[in-house]
Amino acid sequence: MDFFGQQARARTKTTALVLYFVLAVVFIIAAVYVASLLILHFTQTPAEFGAPSAFATWRSIAPWDAKLFGWVVIGTLGVVMAGAAYKFLRLSRGGSEVAEELGGRLLATDPTDADERRLRNVVEEMALAAGVPVPKVYVLDNDAGINAFAAGHSAKDAAIGITRGGLALLTRDELQGVIGHEFSHLLNGDMRLNIRIMGVLFGIVCLTVIGRVLLYARGGSNRGRGAPVMLLGVALLVIGALGVLFGRLIQAALSRQREMLADASAVQFTRNPAGLAGALRKIGSVGSRIDSPHAGEASHMFFENGLNKPAFAWLATHPPLAERIRAIDPSWDGRFDAFDNTAQTLGQPS
Repeated sequence: MDFFGQQARARTKTTALVLYFVLAVVFIIAAVYVASLLILHFTQTPAEFGAPSAFATWRSIAPWDAKLFGWVVIGTLGVVMAGAAYKFLRLSRGGSEVAEELGGRLLATDPTDADERRLRNVVEEMALAAGVPVPKVYVLDNDAGINAFAAGHSAKDAAIGITRGGLALLTRDELQGVIGHEFSHLLNGDMRLNIRIMGVLFGIVCLTVIGRVLLYARGGSNRGRGAPVMLLGVALLVIGALGVLFGRLIQAALSRQREMLADASAVQFTRNPAGLAGALRKIGSVGSRIDSPHAGEASHMFFENGLNKPAFAWLATHPPLAERIRAIDPSWDGRFDAFDNTAQTLGQPS
């Protein structure tokens, strides 16, 4: 596997996608400005009955209003930044909060269960090799599929989790490949990037909330002022909804690129592509579903898709499984490992 080439391509595409996200916010500001300009002109200078008068009103609109533009920029960015700050505050505790919301159980430093002891040893080895503190380790006891995740702002408050199915069904080399993938997310700054994008998306959602409030506002006893307020509410609802849709599309594309980067980095980290490829092939047979009600919020953090397959490929947070395997092992014959997990005992550890 040409992991250096894979890393370079993934980082280049990531930079482009982050720029797209910035451009999306710029377009939202432009759309709010245009909507505000039209609302102000058509409500403050109503046209008389008849097409010629309406056309004259349209021609009288000045395309540039510096004062209005300034207020739109301040208002729109203020809402987005306030929403992002609120989201950052909620996630300030780090990876432990995400792990516990997913139903994770904190792994003891000296577990008695053989599978858990092997997991602890692999995580400690990876942390030592990477020169970072050992993250907190969680086990999702109720999930029989193979999956894992990494969460946190940095290596200092990071948490790594794995499903009970992953513990029971993966060999040591495969487990090392999966944990190496999750460490790559931490070392490449993916979690910090994800939290920032989650914050901006939440801020854009706040625009739709404000639009809904304005839509139902009556403007007190002054009906003349109520109309533009309600029209602005409709505009914010539409613009905010479109902004969220395009934001999620960009976020999904960004997540797919970071997954490819983490795969390449894990191969470089472990020097054992067979382990990671083997884990992915087993997922193709066993599955990777996470049953927690909070799985949707953390879907972009999983090793492999933990939800139902999205209706549209553009909304997928992970590349197709076959694409990931072939990037690691070009000689793969396209068949997933014949693997029967029914004989495995995935219950609580003794």
